[in-house]
Amino acid sequence: MRAPIGTFEDAAPAAERLDLLPAPVVAALTAGWGEFTAEHLIHVDSDPAVADTAVFAEHHGVELLDTSANCVVVAGKRGQDITLAACVVLSRTRVDVNGTVRKHLGARKASFASMDTAVGESGMEYGGITPIGLPAAWPLLLDPAVVDEEWVLIGSGSRRGKLIVPGKALAALPGAVLVEGLGV
Repeated sequence: MRAPIGTFEDAAPAAERLDLLPAPVVAALTAGWGEFTAEHLIHVDSDPAVADTAVFAEHHGVELLDTSANCVVVAGKRGQDITLAACVVLSRTRVDVNGTVRKHLGARKASFASMDTAVGESGMEYGGITPIGLPAAWPLLLDPAVVDEEWVLIGSGSRRGKLIVPGKALAALPGAVLVEGLGV
């Protein structure tokens, strides 16, 4: 199968690779959302040692940095209340945690969630967290630039592999909100 972005030795429809994905991602892909299912997404199998975006792009071609997106888990605090949220921005930008995210969540303080919290609450591997299959209660904040991409390379929920997804598919995920200024 030829991937719509990048050149990969091992790309296949995500529906054929469910055994390589964590349970929350499999559940979301098989249930689908809007018009999207596992049939619409591509899984690229890769070595977990090259899972970090910059290393992955260096290994498979730096042009992937232009169409890669990172998903990070943040924790917003207001008093004793903590709100976990996922933020997705293009990999060439960073999440404006202390400005845009904090304000959007109505938090007094916002920071990246600890690794234990991100992994434990998402059911995914650190360094591979994807917006697909996250807990329904979490806000999913998307930078509009991600949705504007025809195809986006994102984590698969595991450090082994990536998903290639239509940008508009991310905007159709449950709880997704486009947030201007999220990626800076």
